[in-house]
Amino acid sequence: MALRTLADLGDLAGKRVIVRCDLNVPLQDGAITDDGRIRASLSTLTQLLDAGARVIVISHLGRPDGERKDEFSLRPVATRLGELLDRPVGFVPTTIGDATTAAVDQLADGEVLVLENLRFNPEETAKDAETRQGFADKLAALGDAFVSDGFGVVHRRQASVFELAAALPSAAGLLIERELDVLQRLTTNPERPYTVVLGGSKVSDKLGVIEHLLPQVNTLCIGGGMLFTFLAAQGHHVAKSLLEHDQIDTVRGYLERADELGVTIDLPTDVVVASAFAADASHEVVPADAIEESSFGANGIGLDIGPETAARFAAAIRASNTVFWNGPMGVFEFEAFAAGTRVVADALTEVPGLGVVGGGDSAAAVRSLGFRDDQFGHISTGGGASLEFLEGKPLPGLEALGWSK
Repeated sequence: MALRTLADLGDLAGKRVIVRCDLNVPLQDGAITDDGRIRASLSTLTQLLDAGARVIVISHLGRPDGERKDEFSLRPVATRLGELLDRPVGFVPTTIGDATTAAVDQLADGEVLVLENLRFNPEETAKDAETRQGFADKLAALGDAFVSDGFGVVHRRQASVFELAAALPSAAGLLIERELDVLQRLTTNPERPYTVVLGGSKVSDKLGVIEHLLPQVNTLCIGGGMLFTFLAAQGHHVAKSLLEHDQIDTVRGYLERADELGVTIDLPTDVVVASAFAADASHEVVPADAIEESSFGANGIGLDIGPETAARFAAAIRASNTVFWNGPMGVFEFEAFAAGTRVVADALTEVPGLGVVGGGDSAAAVRSLGFRDDQFGHISTGGGASLEFLEGKPLPGLEALGWSK
């Protein structure tokens, strides 16, 4: 079946349209530190508002565990959304109930209202389908149609993602359409050379992606904390660097499989080793196969790929026509250990074909390092959803909209 799109909903003028966005933005002292996900929602919301719909925005923020917690309120998100849309945006501090119903009833054509955090309601993420359905039915009573545009949650079987899509005439928003198009280009006859760059802390978070992509890619570059498990699989000592002992045999299997397939797994040849996990820690660059020979000995901890490795990864990226990158190369939050991530990000801005930043920490990294979204071919809004798609897993939120592989 084909994905249902906005065109399938027909004329929406005067209709109450519930839009499930992913506005799970980072906050610090009540201020939004990265509004990328809000910006990503603008195209769908603008199209609906221009069509005369009465738009009701729903989203989650953080993990309040089914309780009302002021630090996870969507109020500052509603304020920022109004600034970006350049029009008034209403906010109601409830998700369902009489106050919400009254606020929705007051909406006029072309107006928008943000409801409070979905996850203040434990039913949203309940494991029991009947409980989720009851919550979805209450949400559905607020609208005439449903648009799913929170790509970052389509891999979740949650009330506002799955059950609500079945309770109302539903379709995917423009953001989900765009994300799906990019992911299909990464998995269906990608233009070669095809390079995947994986980082982040744990190999275990990327097992499915590695397994699924190995037969498809030309080069797989490994950085971040996960690199040390690969080094250990080659027989190298990694001092106190992050290491998943239980994944060493699995990683050895990947190295052997890559050899059989003729795929290059490019591992770091140098790393930045520090005396401690701290922004001001003493550090030095050492060969990747001699980490314990640094001045910190067996107490050293690897916190970034080295400059030689970064330059080699960058060269592979620039020489590729398709690149997918997920996971920082080091502890980019500390300036002393951000160089590897910065070099990789810079190279990705120069990919002649499709260069994709795979959401999550990667998206946060490029923005915190001063890169603009429009410098990249695509920045995904859904790290976990993107990875599960690339692993070949079913995504309930897409299947609820009629999509199937």
